[in-house]
Amino acid sequence: MTTQSTNSDFYFSSARELRTKFDQREISSVEATRSMLERISTLEPSLNSYITVTGERALKDAEAADQRLQGTGQEPTPLTGVPIMVKDNFSTKDVETTAASNILKGYIPPYDGTAVSLLKEAGAVILGKGNLDEFAMGSSNESSAFGPVHNPWDVKRVPGGSSGGAAAAVAAGECFMGFGSDTGGSIRQPASLCGVVGMKPTYGLVSRFGLLAFGSSLDQIGPLTRSVADCADALNIISSHDRRDSTSVAAPFTDFAQDINADVAGMKIGVPKEYLVDGIERGVRSAFETSLKTLEDLGAEIIEISLPLTDHALAVYYIIAPSEASANLSRYDGVKYGLGSLDNSTSAQATEAARGKGFGDEVKRRILLGTYALSAGYYDAYYKKAQQVRTLIRREFTDAFLKFDALVTPTSPTTAFKIGEKIDDPFQMYMNDVCTIPVNIAGLPSISVPGGMSDGLPVGLQFIGPQFGDTAVIRVAAAYERATDWHQNHPLI
Repeated sequence: MTTQSTNSDFYFSSARELRTKFDQREISSVEATRSMLERISTLEPSLNSYITVTGERALKDAEAADQRLQGTGQEPTPLTGVPIMVKDNFSTKDVETTAASNILKGYIPPYDGTAVSLLKEAGAVILGKGNLDEFAMGSSNESSAFGPVHNPWDVKRVPGGSSGGAAAAVAAGECFMGFGSDTGGSIRQPASLCGVVGMKPTYGLVSRFGLLAFGSSLDQIGPLTRSVADCADALNIISSHDRRDSTSVAAPFTDFAQDINADVAGMKIGVPKEYLVDGIERGVRSAFETSLKTLEDLGAEIIEISLPLTDHALAVYYIIAPSEASANLSRYDGVKYGLGSLDNSTSAQATEAARGKGFGDEVKRRILLGTYALSAGYYDAYYKKAQQVRTLIRREFTDAFLKFDALVTPTSPTTAFKIGEKIDDPFQMYMNDVCTIPVNIAGLPSISVPGGMSDGLPVGLQFIGPQFGDTAVIRVAAAYERATDWHQNHPLI
């Protein structure tokens, strides 16, 4: 696909712009929702961003939102009436939730996850469930049992993963906001490859209750949007303490948009040299260097630093994450969960049949890696050692933020690659998350914003903040966004 810069097209409005249209009675939520559903119908044969579209339910919710916007009932929020998508590993009451896996086809949850409940309470209109890498395990959205998602900038290329459906849908104008999960970059990397904003909040800020678990100490829910302001508004809605999630942080409410109009003059921003990895594409490096100059022009002090343990982060992640996946997915045994069958005479046979038919190759690969790392005789050498190095990585970041307000890196070492290009080379696929994984290991907030173009494809710029420094990260990202127009580029599709 070719590219185009446009400010006026309805489909590429920000959520804040849409809410203004609601308030000024230029359009209703029902009209906006109907337009989105029509666009989804038109584009989905090319993109495959959605697994499930809940059109009738969405229109009913939009009618209720219009009543609320007209002063009937609860006070409207910034998301009231806004058509959104949620990733299909979010539990949604009475709507199929598959995590893009055959093993969960037909599963209808009896409850909403906390993030979904909060979005509904805010009056957001959920259009449907987004496609993803199976159980969120992947960097390209090619491992889905429902087929790959296609990047709207070039449908022969991947959108990134695992939240590729949400990123592609936001970029293509199939929703005004998407919500994904980020275990090692699964929000930020697809945001980078699709040219949208994506944020992973501080671990524990958003409840994981109702999120189908991959790596419990790494998973975090966050938004994908067309602007940093939309991202802040979304975080204001979904962040809250939840007693049903033991890792949920009991913190007082923070308005994440409170400093969104502040400048960055005098702020110290570190540039970790280890993130400019071997193999980074020339266009990505060039865009990153231009972005650093922009930040300097805004008055920020840009200083190169070293985070040497970054080189170990990928290895640490691919021990911890598969180990946690192995434990979390053990419940899908064909007896309690997943693809039950009456053809098997023993529970062992049921388990073998369920997992053999239900799990895809990438999920099986990670379960095997994790089971090996946790097995007797290898636990100390692999999992325990990885957790020790994880502590050192966290400490290294903590020391860095004693000197710096934020860090800046490329989000991904490459732009969107072609579908099928890396699917048979797991190591090359895993390297796509080399810039995002350290943030999850340390539990820090991080945001990817559009930071340039390379050969007609988007490049992402990543800002990293200290623990609970989400507001500061949003502040820096918003200042950069105001100084550039990359977020105004949209695919012609």
